[in-house]
Amino acid sequence: MIDLRSDTITKPCSNMLEAMLKANVGDDVYGEDPTVKQLEKKICDFFGTEMSMFFPSGTMANQTAIKLHTLPGNQVITHKYSHVFNYEGGGGSFNSGVSFKLLDGPKGIFEINDMINAINPKNFYHAPLSKLVVLENTTNKGGGACWDVEIFHDIKKVCKDHDLGLHMDGARIWNSLIANKNNPLIYGENFDTISVCLSKGLGCPIGSVLTGKKEILKNAIRIRKIFGGGMRQVGYLAAAGIYALNNNIERLAEDHNKAKQIAKELKKKNFVKELNEVETNIIIIELIENCNKQNIIDFFTAQNVIMDWHSMGLNKIRLVTHLDYTDSDHKNFLAILDKCVI
Repeated sequence: MIDLRSDTITKPCSNMLEAMLKANVGDDVYGEDPTVKQLEKKICDFFGTEMSMFFPSGTMANQTAIKLHTLPGNQVITHKYSHVFNYEGGGGSFNSGVSFKLLDGPKGIFEINDMINAINPKNFYHAPLSKLVVLENTTNKGGGACWDVEIFHDIKKVCKDHDLGLHMDGARIWNSLIANKNNPLIYGENFDTISVCLSKGLGCPIGSVLTGKKEILKNAIRIRKIFGGGMRQVGYLAAAGIYALNNNIERLAEDHNKAKQIAKELKKKNFVKELNEVETNIIIIELIENCNKQNIIDFFTAQNVIMDWHSMGLNKIRLVTHLDYTDSDHKNFLAILDKCVI
């Protein structure tokens, strides 16, 4: 089976498993797990942030950030493609009682002037109080597109001038760093909070980290507890994160190259109306109007290939390259694509 549904489907390699087995652990609810502390410090050092906290999922980390930045009735400004709005089960409204002001823009990236225009005046009590801006890098629904980090400083200034928090949903931040050779310290300099995922791209079985300013994150442990995220000897999982950070970041360039090669072949297919400009490891196919999507699903399924058939929209298909998509898989998939006629 060639599985291109997501970069979340990977399994730990033998070296990662060995690191997990050898981890020095303690009860993290008591703050006594040394490997968790090591991971959290490593993330702080990497991004130049003041404090970090290990979470079981990226969704919980993002939802905690929203809770820390807002009060019920507040509004979050983000792109209409954002993960926090589309793929977190309505958690923003359920957990924090916030509404969303959704911005437009190509590839899941909005213009700074649109963000400014979306901020509700503080004295206009008929509208929700704007309190948080959320960016996503890379953009999942935007096809793995990367923000230009040069704009972060300007966005931060607007947020500071309007008393807004600034959160980065960095689930695939590693892909952006490798694709653009950015300095990760840029994120620590500009964002109040940042969530980073260890199980997308880096090959961990579970885990995300919320990092940022200590003044904001000091209550994160309480929110994580309320959300059911208190964990015990979780250093076994933190050890996987440490191994991934040490060994699996630079190799993301291989996933990007494979995705670009796949996109090149897909552009030749008559059922493809449009394809995103592939910057990282995500390819989103928009099908032509009269295409029978089920025929495409049936063809690739018969060839033991699975993709994300549904989450991007009725006429779209997503492919994601990843750590477990091997060179052999890639060679075989390109051969399958070559003979694909719908």
